[in-house]
Amino acid sequence: MTQIGYARVSTDEQSTASQAEELRAAGCTTVHEEHGSGGSRSRPALNRLVRVIAPGDTLVVVRLDRLARSLSHLLEVIEQLDERGAFFRSLRDPVDTSSPQGKFTLQVLGAAAELERSLIRDRTRAGLVAARREGRVGGNPGLRTKDPEALRKLRAARGEAFFERLEGSAQDWVPEVRRLRPQMPWEDVARIINARLPTDAKRWTSERLKRAAKTYVAEHLLEAEVLDRAPPRPPDDRLMVLVAAIAGGQPDITLAGIAERLEQMRERTPRGRSRWSPSSVKMLLDRARQNGLLLDG
Repeated sequence: MTQIGYARVSTDEQSTASQAEELRAAGCTTVHEEHGSGGSRSRPALNRLVRVIAPGDTLVVVRLDRLARSLSHLLEVIEQLDERGAFFRSLRDPVDTSSPQGKFTLQVLGAAAELERSLIRDRTRAGLVAARREGRVGGNPGLRTKDPEALRKLRAARGEAFFERLEGSAQDWVPEVRRLRPQMPWEDVARIINARLPTDAKRWTSERLKRAAKTYVAEHLLEAEVLDRAPPRPPDDRLMVLVAAIAGGQPDITLAGIAERLEQMRERTPRGRSRWSPSSVKMLLDRARQNGLLLDG
């Protein structure tokens, strides 16, 4: 099992060299280095590492504050590692999730985080009640006066919240965007993604999907080419490309399955009908193969 180091400093003027040296001395075969604020959850190197770490591997940091500045973020990262079957270890803190003692420490941290959240909620409610009783208006006074610094902090917080929501749904949309863009328009990509989501899941619009992709491109989590303009296609070719995209994303899907997917997407047949037959799907698949959009098979 491999130990993988993560070193972080807040500014470009600082160096990760001392952390990297300590991590390698502790047995880390590789060390991922990053410059970024500990209070920010938008850290490309850490986010990529958590997504690709192999089961049984251990993510190692010199101190807990190199990974996260808040207890909630720390526990969130460790939970993501646990879901992948990986472990976490801090060299200077009593946290090693591969050991019983480390797991116990983590449980104590989790209980402390829940207590902290409960106290914050209670204080917030008490403050609002007191403000109303005294006739004061709640909220941030800087926002009411349109203070530039307060507005900047609000935009940053909203950006962080949006990025966190994207992280939770990345497995649904990132592979399809990477596979289908820019060959296919955003509207069609969104419809293909939506057709595979559970019925109670929030649906993607083309604008929301484009915004998500722009955010990931800015964080170097998607290639910039996905934002290029889709090439114009004749109306007849659009259905062919759509069917090829569905089949390419799920090689084992049947003709009837593709027909059902197209009906879920409310796509009309080449003759304008709402009900799709397997023969109509096969005709479009054959055309897609002839045009090199699908491999023979």
